Amino acid sequence: MKVVRTPNELRETLQSLRLDTTVGMVPTMGNLHEGHLALVRRARADCDAVVATIFVNPLQFGATEDLDSYPRSFEADCKVLDSLEVEILFSPTPETMYPHGQTEQTKTIVPKLGSSLCGERRTGHFDGVTTVVAKLFNLVQPDKAYFGEKDWQQLTIIRKMAADLNFQIEAIGVPTVRAEDNLALSSRNQYLSEEQRQLAPQLYQELCSVREAVRSGNTDYSYQEERAMHALRALGFRPDYVAIRDADSLNPPKANSNNRRVFGAAHLGQARLIDNIPIDLA
Repeated sequence: MKVVRTPNELRETLQSLRLDTTVGMVPTMGNLHEGHLALVRRARADCDAVVATIFVNPLQFGATEDLDSYPRSFEADCKVLDSLEVEILFSPTPETMYPHGQTEQTKTIVPKLGSSLCGERRTGHFDGVTTVVAKLFNLVQPDKAYFGEKDWQQLTIIRKMAADLNFQIEAIGVPTVRAEDNLALSSRNQYLSEEQRQLAPQLYQELCSVREAVRSGNTDYSYQEERAMHALRALGFRPDYVAIRDADSLNPPKANSNNRRVFGAAHLGQARLIDNIPIDLA
């Protein structure tokens, strides 16, 4: 695996791969776990060459968020990516990605989709995500890019950005990877104490309870959302939201919507946990 740090070096390295080659990209912030590796394995299965990126993007962190303390494990990440036969790892510095500084960086903004759910609580977060992903799309120019469905809102926003800006790139969602107790894997799970880690899967369980209520014909979605929020508070979580939404528009679903998901986000100790699951009404 070749590790490259600058856009020019990335372009030169990619040129040697490009002829009759399908390129898959896996963008990450590092501190890789099995969720990330599932993306790499899917890209490896689909594509002739895989480009992974590791970049802790400061543009998507708020002023009070965990940019400085975000877990980093670059050397270990390199070893595991190399073992999975990734051809190129692009790992730039913030100064390389934003040479004129973050405040003067041109931003790529997807309206509406990025202002609800997590976007309502993390103002500007998705603007930072779409800006860096647009830059990575331009630099790597992959045929396919892989994202985890745990971040379903992010995946939806990136797909719309790619369509609106005419990127000829397929944004592929890979199912959420879970621990044995069904906690969705996340780098931020490391913030949980041992006691909190035992409690954390209850977020998933509450989403499942909402799903079962909807499947049983309960149409009072507001009640189900508030019931789940109350249950999480009683357990010691500080929930941001539980919400039943149309999976494509992220709006409250209409009566004829047949593609729904239930989303949840809650703080537990220092960790902010997010999750979502599909609601199959068939």
